[in-house]
Amino acid sequence: MGLSDIAAGIEVTEQQQDPGVATVDDTETPLSERLAPFEEALPCEPEVAAAVVDAYAGGASIEAAAGTAGITPMTAAKTLHLLGVEGITPLSPTARTILRDWLAGEISRSTARELTDTSETEFLLAVFIETHAPVDGATEAVEPALGLDGVATVEKRDLLDETMSDVGELL
Repeated sequence: MGLSDIAAGIEVTEQQQDPGVATVDDTETPLSERLAPFEEALPCEPEVAAAVVDAYAGGASIEAAAGTAGITPMTAAKTLHLLGVEGITPLSPTARTILRDWLAGEISRSTARELTDTSETEFLLAVFIETHAPVDGATEAVEPALGLDGVATVEKRDLLDETMSDVGELL
């Protein structure tokens, strides 16, 4: 068998297909139904919130997830924060400290805006995040959809336990 026989049927394409990020939601209840008890605390309907979470869990940016769900990026970011998704704030840890100083009345708003070097929209989102805690119980509802429930990771670790080295074994 020659190289031409091996290469028969192989095609070259100009671009690859994006497979996205694989997530597994192993719950039997649809996410929108799991979010229904939190409807009053969310800035959008449970079905819309579920669409945002699904798109975001699939690797979409907040802006893209908002577009998929048909809402503004600000509403999508607020929704994700209220559902307990980490890392939504547009501020660095130092900028968050400055924002907290403004919220405590220690510096003026204009000084806080200047020192955090944010747009008005980013500043408003950061204020919302600092002044609103995630909704009690909502994080548990979205963890399976985001792949954060840790079950698969623990199972893999347990299966591979024999193959892993302890730090002491490396010395």
